[in-house]
Amino acid sequence: MDAIMTSPVSLSRPAVQRSFWRRHEKTLAPAMFLSPALFAFLLFVVWPILSSVWISFHEWDGLGPKIFIGLDNYRELFSDDKFYVALVNNIKWLILYLLAPVGGLIIALFLNQQMPGMRLIKALFFFPFVISQVVVGVIFSWFYDPNFGLLNVVLNAVGLPSIAPLGDEHMVTYAIIVAGLWPQIAYCMILYLTGLNNVNPELIEAARMDGCKGFPMFWNIILPQLRPATFIAVVVTVIGALRSFDLVAIMTNGGPYDSSTVLGYFMYEQAIFAYRMGYGAAIATVLFLIMDIYIAFFLVSMLRKEAE
Repeated sequence: MDAIMTSPVSLSRPAVQRSFWRRHEKTLAPAMFLSPALFAFLLFVVWPILSSVWISFHEWDGLGPKIFIGLDNYRELFSDDKFYVALVNNIKWLILYLLAPVGGLIIALFLNQQMPGMRLIKALFFFPFVISQVVVGVIFSWFYDPNFGLLNVVLNAVGLPSIAPLGDEHMVTYAIIVAGLWPQIAYCMILYLTGLNNVNPELIEAARMDGCKGFPMFWNIILPQLRPATFIAVVVTVIGALRSFDLVAIMTNGGPYDSSTVLGYFMYEQAIFAYRMGYGAAIATVLFLIMDIYIAFFLVSMLRKEAE
């Protein structure tokens, strides 16, 4: 009797044959949810990138047959003076555009206060982000206009002579960058406002109990918690600086004398107006590599800091 009760054969249940879905549910379910986005990413991002790189090895006017010429487009590009003008202008954009995260953080800290009318003030600061870059370009073209622009009205009011920033080859790039900073600061401000809402109040309270306040409180307690917002703000700002195109096209068309051109506009000019798709694709490939190198460097630096 005891042998029958303790026998493993008598206690075991009949094996249930699970379906293929049950056996692989944890693997298949995420793959099914991710597949539409992955397909769209491959179709609209990866495929155009690979196509651009392939076209950059050809001489092609966009209509006729492609002629394979190897690295000739790149050799011509690196001996083209206009390419270096555009590259230097992109570097200026890159450096000065990084003022946007700083400006956005300062405004976000100001707007994070509880005071009457703050909703209206936030809406006013948010406004540049929702308007089109075309509108921004037109507004600043009027602002800089030497005949009726508000800039010269202000300068004349304080006794300074009139200037024409968009007609001066030494000032034009900086004038366009200022126009670009207006909506970019608003975007960074929104990121930091979101980040400030997620700051841990217990850490702030503990720091106050230890006597920490003012700038040390901001630097040691608040700013480290804003690291995710800072990462997104810097990456988006760098990408925006390197692909700057619309404001240049609207405000100056790359002039005067190509002094305000950037790589994005140079690529557009060669591909659309000069019918040189291969040369334009070579410019796009170089621009893509510059973006990748900078973002990869920034990402690795940030991950190392988080690991420490």
